[in-house]
Amino acid sequence: MVSKTVLATIAGIIGLATVSGAFAAEAPKADLVNRKQLRVCADPADIPFSNDKGEGFENKIADLIGQELNLPVVYTWFPKATGFIRMTLSRKRCDLVIGWGQGDELVLNTNAIYRSTSALVYKKGTGLDGIDTLADPRLKGKRIGAIQGSPGANYIAKYGLMANVHGYPMMVDRRYENPAEQMMKDIESGEIAAGVHWGPIAAYWAKRGGDDLVVVPLLKEQGAGKIAFRITMGVRQGDDAWKRRLNEIIAKRQGDIDKILLDYGIPLLVDDDTKMDLLTAPRTAKATGGDKKAEDTAANPVAETAKAP
Repeated sequence: MVSKTVLATIAGIIGLATVSGAFAAEAPKADLVNRKQLRVCADPADIPFSNDKGEGFENKIADLIGQELNLPVVYTWFPKATGFIRMTLSRKRCDLVIGWGQGDELVLNTNAIYRSTSALVYKKGTGLDGIDTLADPRLKGKRIGAIQGSPGANYIAKYGLMANVHGYPMMVDRRYENPAEQMMKDIESGEIAAGVHWGPIAAYWAKRGGDDLVVVPLLKEQGAGKIAFRITMGVRQGDDAWKRRLNEIIAKRQGDIDKILLDYGIPLLVDDDTKMDLLTAPRTAKATGGDKKAEDTAANPVAETAKAP
């Protein structure tokens, strides 16, 4: 994503020496996972998530997984638009997507690697300073940018702001078109007064759009569906041993993953559905072997499916 994934990511494999026993006990389909390389499915031009220069935070997380498994990281590149999973993971061209919405049945989800929310972006000194919710009356009558079909757009509609909305496409080939970058340029130029985007994307591109752009994670919105989502890694359905191995790595290296994300300025939320508090420092390592939350979510995927643009 998020990129639709929401939203809008990683391909992997397990070293034979590391997990040969686990794969021997798995059904034959688990042998589809390559054991000599960490094969990552990724978009070649989806910054801040990934690109073919290795500059995205998902590239950095892939490197971390590769180091943990002592495997070289190789990529299968494909635009993260319609058909991404079908043309990569499902065709066994790669084994792991880093950054996929929890509960999406196209993949088998690992435990979450982060939780984030949509964000509002505006320019300092334009009458919106201090705003922290889309319900603020100062937004009435303003031209607001939004990703079409996104959770943020749902809240723009809820608060009666659709009359002046400027829509940007969600699913595009980002080698040729970058709606997030264009949104920031439009805010900077005054073409629109503010924009709403998936937090990781908004934070990254606003930072590059100018020092006077302000990013406000939306923490108070209620009543028009989910706006905060967990993002996982994704593997093929049936690759259960591979998923468990990745969950062990996530638990062990969660603090390192958090640091990567925070270094990119990603607005991270605490991993608690009852709270919308920002995470300001990397978490400590979790106890390994815990698949319960991911399995509970898989049993009720509708509750957690992400549409993070």
